Amino acid sequence: MPPTPETVEVDFVTPRHLAGGGDPAWITVPLHRACGWSYGDDPLMPRVLLSSPDQKALLRLEPDPDDQWWTLHHAAEPNRPAWYASFGARTPVELIAAVTDALTSPAPASDAPCDPYGALRQAGWSPYGDNGLASPDKTACVERLGTPADPAAWFVTVTRGTHQKVWQARFGAHTPPHLVAAFTAALADPKPVHRSGRSLATLDPNVITRKTTDVLAVYVAGALEDRVRALAARHTTTPPVPIPSRQAPPSHGRSL
Repeated sequence: MPPTPETVEVDFVTPRHLAGGGDPAWITVPLHRACGWSYGDDPLMPRVLLSSPDQKALLRLEPDPDDQWWTLHHAAEPNRPAWYASFGARTPVELIAAVTDALTSPAPASDAPCDPYGALRQAGWSPYGDNGLASPDKTACVERLGTPADPAAWFVTVTRGTHQKVWQARFGAHTPPHLVAAFTAALADPKPVHRSGRSLATLDPNVITRKTTDVLAVYVAGALEDRVRALAARHTTTPPVPIPSRQAPPSHGRSL
């Protein structure tokens, strides 16, 4: 009898903002291997630093139970002051990756007006507060708030239960709008993200939909490599060779 291909259980979770943080390698590995960011770490500290080839951007991953875990700083440029973005530990890596992918895109950002609220409105988000939008399930909100220290900064806050904060993302006032829009577009995306059960922010079936499916291990293991190849292909001068899809064949699934 031929051997059975090895499979692993994968949870496909919606809404994605309650799926948990995920694997940091989804962000750090492509930045290094596909975008040329250099890295440094301290064996005595649980910290990772990645700097862009032009040394203008620095991404820091530093576990801190009392503050943001991910921080992206960018130096001032002739047409823009220095800016920052930061993300809490349970911010899904797919959302942060949308920002770093947009930042490292070789195509210059368009000068056309960019509305970070646009994708959220199309996804049915409703007005919240003086200048914000809330998700249909009311567990996430996006606001642009001014403070004396940081006028017109963007805040994305996810809560559950009795307003218990799950994670928060912050974008400084001078963050390029197309990067904020990349984040909110990923936030509004209805497609599920895959996780392992122990990494989920909540297992409450009244809040999330979780479908557990057996997937061939080769497809799970190859997803990051496919992502690296796709991002590296953006920098080629000739059309990249299409990357074969790793969509898994039909498998036995169960909804929880």
